[in-house]
Parts: sequence; structure tokens; C-alpha cells
Amino acid sequence: MSQQHSDAKFSPGADPAHRGGFILWFTGMSGAGKSTLSTAVRRQLEFRQEVEVLDGDEIRTFLSKGLGFTRPDREENIRRIGYVARLLAKHHVAVISAAISPYRESRNEVRRLATEAGLPFIEVYAKASLDALVHRDVKGLYKKALAGEIPHFTGISDPYEPPESPEVTVYTDSETVDQSVERILAALCKHGLLGASSK
Repeated sequence: MSQQHSDAKFSPGADPAHRGGFILWFTGMSGAGKSTLSTAVRRQLEFRQEVEVLDGDEIRTFLSKGLGFTRPDREENIRRIGYVARLLAKHHVAVISAAISPYRESRNEVRRLATEAGLPFIEVYAKASLDALVHRDVKGLYKKALAGEIPHFTGISDPYEPPESPEVTVYTDSETVDQSVERILAALCKHGLLGASSK
């Protein structure tokens, strides 16, 4: 994913009135650009309301320490992220979750619980080909996983179940950060969560 991006391409219009919270849920394989995009989207939103990013790696360190990477542990990790996201969104925070969340059932459960709580839930699928992910793999994790050195690695030795009907799919192996962010913001506007973008 190209890193070129600008800082202020989006404006909510003249009325920066306080708005309700929502959950913007990124899903995608390791290295697909979830953290990069969540940071870029946060920069566009934080001037208009409180924004919190729940990053998968940080959650693993502080909230889900001790959980492994078996399916039950991964599902529990997503359950915890979803719970924190709902708590924050109920207090008018725009919550951005950036975790692999590989299992469709777990993501759908988070969506269902958010919807039952009256909280908007927008799913963003950060999609990239395996070849692109291996090519950009600065930590060498895919190489190790393909060599059998890392067990339970999503997309290699563990499954990744793509969303069936996400609100947004961004193609991070062919789009720039700017292009992906603009489409995510457009989706938020479409669902009434932001003001109209400036022309």
C-alpha cells in the first residue's frame, strides 16, 4: 500500500456538532494495512469528536495477555475488543478496531451485539493478495509461517474467512492510503455518521 497521504482532505461542514459514537471495524490478514488505515482515518476524525483506536497488537499486550492463537483464544480476544468498543461507542466515541479478526462468526457476533445496543457498526475489509503480503512482509513472518516455523498463522496454517458483505472493501495492494481513506469516509457519510464532505 502506498504511504502517500494528506492530512486534511475531509471536512464535516460548517456545523461541528457533537455526534454519537460508532464502531469502525477493520478486518484483514496480517500486513494488509489495517493499522496504517486506522491511523489515517483517525487523523481525519479526531478534530470533530473523540476517537479511540483499538489496535490488535496493543490489545494483545494489555487486555488479552495470556491468550494464545487457537480458535477459542482468538474468538475470546475479539469478544473482548468488541466489548470495549461498545463501552466507548456508548459514550459518543468513534471507535476504530484494527485486528485481524479472522473468523466470520466472531465478527458477526460483535456486529450483532453492537446493533442490539443501538450502535452503528461499519465493517472494513482490508484486502490484499497473499503475494503482496509476502512481498511487503518487513518482519519476515510470512516467510517463517510458510516454512512451518509459526503455528496458527492466519492465512497460512490457520484460516482467514473474508467478510461476505462488508460495508467497505479497500484493495490495499493497489490503492493508495488516500484512496482507501476517502472510500471509508464516504461510507461513513453514506450511513449518516459524518457530515457531507466538502467539494
